[in-house]
This record gives sequence, structure tokens and C-alpha cells, in this order.
Amino acid sequence: MATNANAAQLASEARRLYTDELVKGLPSLVRHVADSARHSLDKPAEYQTAQRRRELMQGLQKSARNWLAGMNDGLRHVLVHGGSAVQPGDLPRPGGKGLSLVDDDTIDREILTSRLALAIMDRASWEFSDLRARIAMLEQRQELDTHDALRAHVLARVAHDAWRGAGLSPEDWREAQLWLHDEFAALCEEAYHEINRWLVERRVLPDVDLRPLIRRTRDSGAATPGGTGPSRPAMMPSTGRPAGLAAQLSNPASGLGASQDAARGHVGEETRMMTRAAPLARGSDHAQAVLGRLNRLVGRQLPGFSDTSRASAPVTPRLSRAIELAQNSLKQRLVALPQTVSPALTTPMLIDELQQRKQLLKHAASTPGERATIEIVAMMFQSILTDDRIPAAVRVWFARLQMPVLRVAVSEPDFFATIDHPARRLIDRMGACVMGFDNSAQAVGDTLEKEIKRVVQVVEAYPDTGRRVFQTVLAEFEKFLEHYFRNENENTRKGVSLAQQVEQRETMAIQYTIELRRMLNEVPVQEGVRQFLFQVWADVLATTGVRFGAQSAETKDMKRAAADLIWSASAKVTRDERAEVIRRLPLLLKRLRDGMVNAHMSPERQEEHIQSLNNSLAAAFTAKAAVIPTDRLTELMERLETLEELLPDAADLEIDESMVLDLSGHESSELEVVAEGGSMPTPAMLSWARELLVGSWYMLDYRGHNEAVQLVWHGMRRQLSMFVATSGRCVLFQQQRLAAFLQAGLLLPAQDEALTVKATRSALAKLDADPSRLMN
Repeated sequence: MATNANAAQLASEARRLYTDELVKGLPSLVRHVADSARHSLDKPAEYQTAQRRRELMQGLQKSARNWLAGMNDGLRHVLVHGGSAVQPGDLPRPGGKGLSLVDDDTIDREILTSRLALAIMDRASWEFSDLRARIAMLEQRQELDTHDALRAHVLARVAHDAWRGAGLSPEDWREAQLWLHDEFAALCEEAYHEINRWLVERRVLPDVDLRPLIRRTRDSGAATPGGTGPSRPAMMPSTGRPAGLAAQLSNPASGLGASQDAARGHVGEETRMMTRAAPLARGSDHAQAVLGRLNRLVGRQLPGFSDTSRASAPVTPRLSRAIELAQNSLKQRLVALPQTVSPALTTPMLIDELQQRKQLLKHAASTPGERATIEIVAMMFQSILTDDRIPAAVRVWFARLQMPVLRVAVSEPDFFATIDHPARRLIDRMGACVMGFDNSAQAVGDTLEKEIKRVVQVVEAYPDTGRRVFQTVLAEFEKFLEHYFRNENENTRKGVSLAQQVEQRETMAIQYTIELRRMLNEVPVQEGVRQFLFQVWADVLATTGVRFGAQSAETKDMKRAAADLIWSASAKVTRDERAEVIRRLPLLLKRLRDGMVNAHMSPERQEEHIQSLNNSLAAAFTAKAAVIPTDRLTELMERLETLEELLPDAADLEIDESMVLDLSGHESSELEVVAEGGSMPTPAMLSWARELLVGSWYMLDYRGHNEAVQLVWHGMRRQLSMFVATSGRCVLFQQQRLAAFLQAGLLLPAQDEALTVKATRSALAKLDADPSRLMN
């Protein structure tokens, strides 16, 4: 790339090759969609569903050729004339006055194409990000054009327009949507991958650093009392059809592709759902796709490499001996180093030592598969050891894992086929705990470093046990983390204790509410009293139980207050009963106030509840309330006394918004409770929130702070989660709110992918550039 002209020519050629890859794969895609439609007829379904499937199959039989031809023509037209995700006439002309309605067909088309584009990006986001960085570098620009031919929504629009042009209907598209999403995502991912490989062969940005491309906009964070909140990455289109879509489509300043315009300005949280970035490649789909590409690449050189049906076999004696020598040699080198040598200076020595041993190991290998495995594992650990996010003192222990991992990789075929292999999971878990977003701002504690050292030494001590030793120490490491953050880490110990108290109180409040509802289900209690017991007094009982114990005198006093309230609010038809209520009322009101004070209720809310109860008691005096039979009242009192014995199992409860609407009462100077912010989460986001692992790091944008935080605690069934910053700031989330912050991009993983996935991608890039390394 000696000149700008050459660089521009490479970028142009890359777009042409991308188009060729798509065109080459489209016949197979159309065939698979048609086959899927035909096979769907064999599945049982209701009449209307079966009829739609039949119409889809008939339509594809008649129009598949035209659909394919339309896509080919559309892609060629985009390559020659440029692409657009919106055709002229779709949106109002610039300069129009105000907003105008858009017809339903246009909205429907945008929704369907946006969904397809997001399905593609969910699978191909990393390949596209690498390609975008390379093209942007070649063309000396910050970002690709909104409607660049390489963008997924351009392909999605071409595919949909060709579908409609071939006479197929939107209903047909919806019926085939699952297959369309899968097939186009796979095709696009492979096309991006091939163009990346082609550019790497021409030495265009072999190692991609995406940090310069992360663009933050002003006024995009949540509003704070002092003004606008901190910025966060600009966002891209999302799926679905939320309210306000027609207005956005009819606004000439904001098409569905205009991600940066949509992220600017004063945008509500729910509106921001439409413009948020596609989820980071955080889950198993991305990791499995990386392993799949590795196996396909290696399989071209060594057929059968990815065959996991092969039985596990012990490492051959010669290679086993070579691995043992390499491991011992590394240990001796490290022990011989002077104590004054900085851990950072050991990294080059570690890499040099392991590279030298790699050649000896390859000579000891007896099959091409063993040599390929040695090469891949070496490249993976080179990536891990050169990752500057791992503290230097810990890299030594990661280096010492290479030989045990190599032994497992050689003997167990599924090491490169599944993300669930315990050796991979152990490396990822330890890496996640020591890789803060900003390494300069966090240090690994002595206790954590000692545990990592212990884990590695245990693995080294049992070389012939394969995955079992990794599985054992992984389980031990998980237990260690729970104990460490709860008892030994000074930054987190107090916060975890407070979070556990919050969970205990909320769980008990739900338990009390459930049992009180059950007890009063058929008892004629005033509605105002009933709601007070469910919404207020259950929390008072829980708070008192947490502070003083369930069997304490204080808790029993609060339960007696509940019984007295129920009795006082029942109909009083005799003078003696009314006199007794008047005599007991001052003490009852005092106990009710004391209970609400203990539950940290504001004086204003206390007065509201007392006034409501006064109205209920007045109704009892006028005999408007129902009479509770004496034996029923006695039974009720006895059940209240032994309430704890009747409570439902805490493990079966969910602390959700249907039971506990507000946790802000737990807010204190030592624990912040997140009670607002974020976007309405999707089921996928709720699932992601449940999958977050203790010890991993995130960037949290909340209350004017944008800082690195570590997940240190999950409650029962992960209904509550707590994060702690290096400053000691403790932030508690309810599961729904946590998913909302993930949805809105207010909580972002500091690691965009697991350590072994990143290492595998690094190895994949090197093998793409030089596949002969596997055999040499």
C-alpha cells in the first residue's frame, strides 16, 4: 500500500469480492430456505399454520428463481451505484414541515429488514468490526458510510426487496423468518471472514485494535441532577416495533441506519431501545462460532481434526515426556530469577522459553494432529501472555498452565470443539477476575493471587487426570470467589454483608406477605387494613426479624400489633367492645408508628397510613365492618404467633416487581440501590443478566459516574446482584433493573469476549495468514 490510490483500490476490490462471495452463496441459501419450507409441512400444526406453510412452499416453488435473480441484480447494482437501506420516496423529503405519518407497508418493510440485519450482526459482529476497521484505515476515514455496501442492513434490504419483487408476501417472509435469519447470518459471516482473510494476506491491519473506533457522543447518558450524564458508545438499530417508530421513520433527520444521529440529543430511555448497539459478543454463540471457524480452517489442512467422536486417548510416552521436560524447565527458570527482577520483565522470557520448547515438542509429536495442536495452543498462550490487561505478577501462573492445557488438548478431541471444556472455563474465570477495565487502577490482592497459584500447582501435580483436575479446581475456584468477596476483600466485605441483609429482608417480606394473604383469604377484614398488612406491615415484620431475630421479643410485639389491628378493625357492636378499642388504641398506634420507623418509612408516609387506618377503625365503630367470629379471631392470633413455621421456602421465591416494587428504602451511604434507569429489557437481556459471573468486570454509567466495577455477589436465584468499584462504591441491582441497564448500554462488559476466545481468534488470524505453520 505505497499510495493512497493503491489503498483505495484495495478497498474497492474488497467490496467486489464481498459481493462475489454473497452471490456465490445465494443459490445454496435459496435452496436451503425452500427445503426448510418443504420439510415444515411434515410437522404437526394447527390448520391456519399448516395453510401458511403450504402457501409459503408453493410461493417459493414458483418464485425462488426470480427471488435469486432479484438479489443478484440488487447486489450488483449496489456495488456499481452504491447502496441504500431506504429507497427514494420511502421517507419524506428534507425540508418538510413537521412529522407526517408513514404507511404501514413502509413501516412493516423497515421492521422486517431491521430484524434481518440484527440477526446477521448478532452472529457476524466481530468479523464485521474487523472488516470495518480495515476498510476505514484503507480509505482514511473514521467510519463507513451509513449505507455502505458492506453493511448488513443493505444486504437485508436487497433480500427483502427481491422477495417482494418476486411476488412473495410479507406474511410469507414472517413464516420463513427463522430460516432466513439463520441462512443470511451464516452467509454474511463467512463472506466477512473471507474478505478479512484476503486483506490480512495483503498485510492490511493484521492485528485490529477497535478502541479508536469506539465513538462516544455527548448527552447520550442518563440525565443527572447536575445536568447531562456521561457519554457512552453510539448505538445501532434494534428489533421490534415500539411506539413512536412511525414518527421516527417520517423524520427526515433520522433513518433507521442513522445510528449516531439517533444517539444524540435528549432521547428517552425507551426510545433509545430503537437505536442501541447490537449486544456485545458476550455469549456462547460467538465463542462457538470462533471455534467453528478454527476447526474449519484446520480441517482444510488436516481432515478429521474436528472429529469429536474420536475416543480420548492418553498422550504418547514420547510427547508426554517432552511436555514434562518443558514444564520443569519453565519452573526452574522462574525459580532461578533474582527476587529483584520485576514481574513485567519476565514476560519476554516466558514467551521465549515457550517458543523454544514448542519446536522440541513438535519433534516429539508422532502425528500431524499433535503438531497442529501444539502450534495452536502455543499461539493461544502467546496471546494470553502478551495481554497487558493481565497483571504481570499473574502472567507467570498463566504461563505455567500451558503444558497442562496442551496435555489435555492433545488427548481430548473436544478441547477445540466446545466452549464448556473445564480447562477453557478455568482460564476464562481466572482471567475475568484479574482483568479490570483499566489495569492501572486495580491490583490483584495477595489472597486472590495465592489462590491462582494454588490452582495452577494442583493442576501441575496431577498431569494424567485430564479434564477431571480442571473440573475439580474450577469448582474450588468458584467457591473461593464467593468466600473471598464475602469475607476477605476489604472493598467488598461490608457491601456484600449489606446486600445479604437486603435480600434477607426482602425475602422475608415476601414470605410474610404470602402467608398473610393466605391467612386473611376468607377473613372479613377491612380492605384498608388488609392492604396495610400486605404492603407495609409485612416489611415491618421482615425488618424487625432481620434486626432482632424472628423469635425476638421485638418481632413478637410487631405480630401482636398485627393481631390487635385486625381485631380493632372488625365490627364493634357493643359499648364494652368500643370502650376496649378506645382504651387499646393509643398503644396500638404507637406500636404501628414504631414499626414503620424501624422500616425507615418517612414521616409523611407514616401519616398517610395512620389516616387510612383511622378511617377503617371509624367504620368498625359504626358497625359497617364485618364481624369476625371469636373462634376465627383466636385461630388467627395463634397462627400469627407461629408465623415463621408456616413461611414458604425462600429458595422458591422470586424478588420481582410484582411483590416488591421499590428497594430504595435500603439506600444508605454505604450501599446504592439502583431504582431507575435503563430500557425495557427483552427476554434475551434478562437471560444475560442471569448469566453474569462473579468476579468479572464492567463499566457502569450511573449517577454521574462512569467507572469500572466488579460483580462480587449474586443473591438466591440471582434476583439481586451487587457491583463494587475500586473506590469502594457498592451498587445493588434487582434482576429486572440489571437487564434494563444491559439493554441500554449503561452497563458494559470490560471484556468484550472471554480470554480463551480472544486467544483463539488471535491464533485463527495467524493461521489464516500462514496455514503452513500447522505442519512445520
